[in-house]
Amino acid sequence: MSAIDYEFDTRPVDDILPEGRVGTGDLESLRPLPRISVHAFCVSQGVQRVMEQCAQDRRMAKVSMRITNGNIAAAASMFSSTPTPNLIILETDATPQTLLQELAPLAEVCDPSSRVIIIGRHNDIALYRELVRNGISEYIVSPVSMAEVMAAVSAIFVDPEAEPLGRTIAFIGAKGGVGSSTIAHNCAFGISSLFATETILADLDLAYGTANIDFDQDPAQGIAEAVFSPERLDEVFLDRLLTTCSQHLSLLAAPSLLDRSYDFDRGAFQPLLELLQRSAPITVLDVPHAWSDWTRAVLAEADEVVLTCAPDLANLRNAKNMLDALKKLRPNDKAPHLLLNQVGMPKRPEIAPQDFFEPLEIEPIAIIPFDAALFGNAANSGRMISEIDAKSPTAETFAQIAHLVTGRATVKKPKRGGLDKVLGLLGRK
Repeated sequence: MSAIDYEFDTRPVDDILPEGRVGTGDLESLRPLPRISVHAFCVSQGVQRVMEQCAQDRRMAKVSMRITNGNIAAAASMFSSTPTPNLIILETDATPQTLLQELAPLAEVCDPSSRVIIIGRHNDIALYRELVRNGISEYIVSPVSMAEVMAAVSAIFVDPEAEPLGRTIAFIGAKGGVGSSTIAHNCAFGISSLFATETILADLDLAYGTANIDFDQDPAQGIAEAVFSPERLDEVFLDRLLTTCSQHLSLLAAPSLLDRSYDFDRGAFQPLLELLQRSAPITVLDVPHAWSDWTRAVLAEADEVVLTCAPDLANLRNAKNMLDALKKLRPNDKAPHLLLNQVGMPKRPEIAPQDFFEPLEIEPIAIIPFDAALFGNAANSGRMISEIDAKSPTAETFAQIAHLVTGRATVKKPKRGGLDKVLGLLGRK
């Protein structure tokens, strides 16, 4: 039984999922930017810090960004001898009366295809209209936020009519054997069935993946063909690799063979993940417990990260290290969701849930008790928990997690009494 209280959103799922439209204050609504070059010229430290934050954001992974301490004159001087980038961002403290005059030297050396965003001090609608008439793409009044800058860039380079991008949810364990894959598979099944939403489950553990076993499937092809043949990747090829698990759930299975080594470069999975985002509203990524360049890249670029732990000291240490590392990888995203699994295993010494969460300074989204019979029967029969016992507390917890990671629920602040209740039910009081 979960000790977590949720507030549920009753809107249709299509109203919750990203629609690819720019929201000026909402980073979550922004699409990844294409491969463009950006050069920002900053006068103040505040704007320079904002630009540095933008450069570190996962949505800017493909962007080549350079930041220079200088004004419009410095930009004009630099580009008199070097090609201009796709986008120039200029901070200025010029008055409305002198701004166009300061821009004139830059206009003479700027490539016609380059776009310009100006960050100014004056909230003047007449100035804005005059700048737009003279070819300036956007004028933003300082102080500016990171969301405002990225929304302005997205408005220029991201097609608002483009197909919506799906949401990627990455599941990873703080330690091997904590049940992260089982939780990922059950959540993928729950998302697809509860919301009638097309969902793709991608098993990224090519050597030892269990998604094919958990869904009683034996596909001849899967994720290995996609990763090792990126030049063939398109919607038709992907459709051939997917295996249907239920009406709305498709599986991109791992080969689970040891006939080769699975050493990947950092960007090995990026073409596949981009295609999956265009192919389904939800993609669930079952990420193996490893810490390499490619797993870091996958976790850095996912929309949501779910970290599964078991209540022991090694998990606590690993969870703390992973949360700290993910904060650096994803500085502008919310913290990963934390799950505590296998709580109350007979005869195993455990760290009490409240003692586990306190040093992590993060509240869990679910506490899942150990239930060998329920999980064992599901695994051995190739079925999900909700198929084995739809009325069980564990099935309810998986449904709640599915609501949460798709944005259809929020977690209320857990009450310590609730945790005590769970511990009492588990016979630990």
